Amino acid sequence: MTGVVILLIIVAAVLLFFNREWIKNRFFPDEHKNYTIDDQFNSDKRDREKEIDRLLSKMGKNGINDLSAKDRKRLDELSKM
Repeated sequence: MTGVVILLIIVAAVLLFFNREWIKNRFFPDEHKNYTIDDQFNSDKRDREKEIDRLLSKMGKNGINDLSAKDRKRLDELSKM
């Protein structure tokens, strides 16, 4: 009897292993799979705004001199978008 149980466990494990991609997609779908172009644009826009806010708050403490050259360049790039 215990041999049958062990065999069933092994068969179940093998089936789960070979169907893991289907199980992953079925129970844990990709969030961005159903994004529209507008959703993606708005998501990117929110990310840019968060980065701009971070840089401006950093600059607000001690002025423009508080930003590194890399931060200034990134702020220029973001302001042109």
